[in-house]
Amino acid sequence: MKTFIHDTAVVDEGAVIGEGTHIWHFSHIMPSAKIGEYCSIGQNVFIANKVTLGNNVKVQNNVSLYEGVICEDNVFIGPSAVFTNVINPRSAVSRKTEYQTTIIRKGATIGANATIVCGNEIGAYAFIGAGAVVTKSILPYALVTGNPATQKGWMSEHGNKLEFDTAGKAICVASNTTYILVEGKHVEKGSN
Repeated sequence: MKTFIHDTAVVDEGAVIGEGTHIWHFSHIMPSAKIGEYCSIGQNVFIANKVTLGNNVKVQNNVSLYEGVICEDNVFIGPSAVFTNVINPRSAVSRKTEYQTTIIRKGATIGANATIVCGNEIGAYAFIGAGAVVTKSILPYALVTGNPATQKGWMSEHGNKLEFDTAGKAICVASNTTYILVEGKHVEKGSN
């Protein structure tokens, strides 16, 4: 797959774009942004300076990723998701030295119209439901929804909700992978 940049997209000199990445209509990539291989950047996406995307990241339409956002490999960001980088913005007060880092770990999903408040970490394979407002860090494999986002369960790496038995084991119906709930606090992949 060849790299593709639509004629209406603006990729500033200095931006790093990985092989096989597609950048669609009206998107803007700033000079020090780094985008990995085989990413898909949807229509009307803004990627600021110092944003880093791993490989195979999918950013859907109308998303702005501001300085401080780091996405690891295989992250999915749904349409119109919102990211911030300052906790207490004011138009009359410059806070460019106060940008906070937001890390989206490998395989996590951010649902459509979700809001991710800066300074938090979304754990690997976590699943943020559509419209959720994330105000604190989210555990790996956690399923969260609502405003503020609260945990409603656990998700497999394949994207299916896990139903744990009384022994704390669950099997993903799509991948046949076993997961173990440890002390009711975190999930680990088990051996099949």
